[in-house]
Amino acid sequence: MSDRTAVAVAIDRYLRHVSIERGLSENTVAAYRRDLGAYEQSLAERGIDSPDGISTADVSAFSQRLRVTEGLKASSTARMLSSVRGFHRFLLEEGLTDADAAAETKPPKLGTRLPKAISIDQMATVLAATDGDELQQLRDKALLELLYATGARISEAVALNVDDVIATAPGDVGVIRLFGKGNKQRIVPVGSYARAAIDAYLVRARPTFSSRGKATPALFLGARGQRVSRQNAWLIIRAAAERAELGIEISPHTFRHSFATHLLAGGADVRVVQELLGHSSVATTQIYTLVTADTLRDMYTTAHPRAR
Repeated sequence: MSDRTAVAVAIDRYLRHVSIERGLSENTVAAYRRDLGAYEQSLAERGIDSPDGISTADVSAFSQRLRVTEGLKASSTARMLSSVRGFHRFLLEEGLTDADAAAETKPPKLGTRLPKAISIDQMATVLAATDGDELQQLRDKALLELLYATGARISEAVALNVDDVIATAPGDVGVIRLFGKGNKQRIVPVGSYARAAIDAYLVRARPTFSSRGKATPALFLGARGQRVSRQNAWLIIRAAAERAELGIEISPHTFRHSFATHLLAGGADVRVVQELLGHSSVATTQIYTLVTADTLRDMYTTAHPRAR
């Protein structure tokens, strides 16, 4: 006979729901599992083992525990409470509870966090740090050029297959098929620099990498012929940043942030950038407009004789 509580069973049921019916990624589901595991433990310590026994006070106690006892950052607390709120909405929708115990729980307010982007010149320096004719350099060049040209998440880039690079006529802007959160597909243009780098890699480097391992459709391969992992891609970016000697930290998301910021600064419409990034809401994209506004303000303050 299983000694698992009704709360644990309900959490498993919710995780299956968000994974299968809502199509959330494995990483997102894993984060939900960790958050709700901590919530389950908090409930158990209060003697709660069934969903219909959870009260608003129990949810508030968990919120207080995150903020005060564990001293989590506001962003971490907000994420965990979001998981709990989603779980309770599910319990109500499935008829497992008569009320939403988390309905009145408000996450902490988060300050506006502007994305970190680097300048166009700095980006050019990082990309130039991968120049060379060695197999690894050709691959690294293709990967970094693609990240900057498309704004792809690192998980989307390493998940690409060769067939996702859609051939177009020579001289035309290429396109690539990306699969984002919830396996949503989008087609994104690829500029001439990235297309040239990808073509060079496909012709001169990938066949050699591929011959060293089992057959795989993956676009980006490691030295042993396996698909490049997110961790390996992060190391590739860090190595390029070190060679560029910019004196600042650069992450995979730096390429995505810089892609969006540079497009908007160049006059692109925010809704176009939204589509290119794969954001479900334009509100998510609009934070990048604050970055360009800050840049304009700084330039004005520096250049105008009566700005200060």
